[in-house]
Amino acid sequence: MKAIAKALLVSTCLTVSGVSLGAQTLTIATVNNSDMIRMQKLSKTFEAEHPEIRLNWVVLEENVLRQRLTTDIATQGGQFDVLTIGMYEAALWGAKGWLEPMNNLPASYDIDDVFPSVRDGLSVKGTLFALPFYAESSMTYYRTDLFKDAGLNMPERPTWEQLGEFAAKLNHPDKEQYGICLRGKAGWGENMALITTVANAYGARWFDEKWQPEFSGSEWKNALNFYVDTMKKSGPPGASSNGFNENLALFNSGKCAIWVDASVAGSFVTDKTQSKVADHVGFTYAPHQVTDKGSAWLYSWALAIPTSSKAKDAAKTFSSWATSKEYAALVAKEDGIANVPPGTRASTYSEAYMQAAPFAKITLESLKVANPKDPSAKPVPYVGIQLVTIPEFQAIGTQVGKLFSAALIGQTTVDQALAAAQQSTEREMKRAGYPK
Repeated sequence: MKAIAKALLVSTCLTVSGVSLGAQTLTIATVNNSDMIRMQKLSKTFEAEHPEIRLNWVVLEENVLRQRLTTDIATQGGQFDVLTIGMYEAALWGAKGWLEPMNNLPASYDIDDVFPSVRDGLSVKGTLFALPFYAESSMTYYRTDLFKDAGLNMPERPTWEQLGEFAAKLNHPDKEQYGICLRGKAGWGENMALITTVANAYGARWFDEKWQPEFSGSEWKNALNFYVDTMKKSGPPGASSNGFNENLALFNSGKCAIWVDASVAGSFVTDKTQSKVADHVGFTYAPHQVTDKGSAWLYSWALAIPTSSKAKDAAKTFSSWATSKEYAALVAKEDGIANVPPGTRASTYSEAYMQAAPFAKITLESLKVANPKDPSAKPVPYVGIQLVTIPEFQAIGTQVGKLFSAALIGQTTVDQALAAAQQSTEREMKRAGYPK
């Protein structure tokens, strides 16, 4: 019997390829963005350092990820141990008690190094519910060579109308060169993230102080007319299918003269291994129009742990590793300092990083001024720049995004899309009992 017991004890300690046979498996749900694909690749280092933890990756397109995670966490399904979520989910799900608090982090994590605006966006009443993998604002990318050849000069702080004029002059569909690329794929975090910042710049807001939607106002009409007209005139074909990744691919292949989107793309458009135009990219601030307020967004992709996870300790070990200074140093070593996940830590913005990353200054300055509590020229009852932090927004924003995408492809007019958005949003807000 003693020999049998000894054999059993030895067998439980055996490893295969460096992984303990008794290892816990973490299922990590993440988005198919380049930084997360890099995280998956570099996680082999984590597994080597933690043979007791195996990683199972579920990598999804942005809209699909949000749907899957929302369904799973609302039903307490327990499919995932680590969730890649944003500030919207962190605030709402943390308040509902669906996420584990991210407390008792190791001293080496240095939580005070994380920018306060990013910490606040992932917290509820001072409790942190997600660790930021990267944070972003939005900015304008443009082709310096095309601007020079056309005798055009990009202002440091352009207006949307100026971009529209530049786009018209640089649009040459016969050469597969399009004046401007903007998100058109329907979704509250897809086309509506971009369109809401356009609307903010034109002085619009989602709701007035009494929670009445304002799509019938002139500000929204001016903003949506500009967006639809400019995209029809100077945008690429099939724009209603394009989100962040699709427009990034278009820009990197040399087909976009101007692109306004997430500041996190800075390291991708300047990477010669994936961008044909890496030597000809200029960076400037996101466009404003009648106001600067809310013209650039604030967002973070972050790692959170659902309370339904059965591997919470291992999940926290991984989440803190992937968002740590140690991970940033690993990225710098393997892929170059300009590819360090941006926007989360003060220590990232060293002199060496600022010199290596020509987009860093604009990212940093944009993040400093982004204020989710004051996103519009007029007072608002909500928190959020490119979104509204209420549970109902996910459904409302996606429905409005579909209506605006339909206007983009000409299925409806701008006036019809705005009228339908007003009606559907009024109905949903009334059903939800607003004002509360």
